[in-house]
Amino acid sequence: MPESDFHRDYRSHNPIGMEQAARIAEMVGALSNPPRVALLYALREGGKMPVGELAEAAGVTSSAASQQLRVLRHLRFVVSRREGRSVLYALHDSHVATLLDEIRDHAEHARLGWASPPARRSDETAAGYDS
Repeated sequence: MPESDFHRDYRSHNPIGMEQAARIAEMVGALSNPPRVALLYALREGGKMPVGELAEAAGVTSSAASQQLRVLRHLRFVVSRREGRSVLYALHDSHVATLLDEIRDHAEHARLGWASPPARRSDETAAGYDS
């Protein structure tokens, strides 16, 4: 997987287009489903797991977990691997773990009313920004 410098350089030279915006919107939309979010955080905390353990950790039925994991696998939030008679699930990569950490922190900061002004450039000030 490419390193952070690669990503930063790529973003600086490739503004987001509508096709990429649509892919991102589809992925973010997947996070609007609480059982999916619970499954992702269970994997974030517990590492790779079979469906039954994952369902229990997330507080959903095995059937519901299987349905939601199909969506998460399609969007590449999770990967699966067969080990013997079990299928183990894990987060797709470190980007997903970072996304989960950041969104959780942001949700908590928003709940507490915390906000920070945008980074200042030499020609602007933070005055006048609202959260």
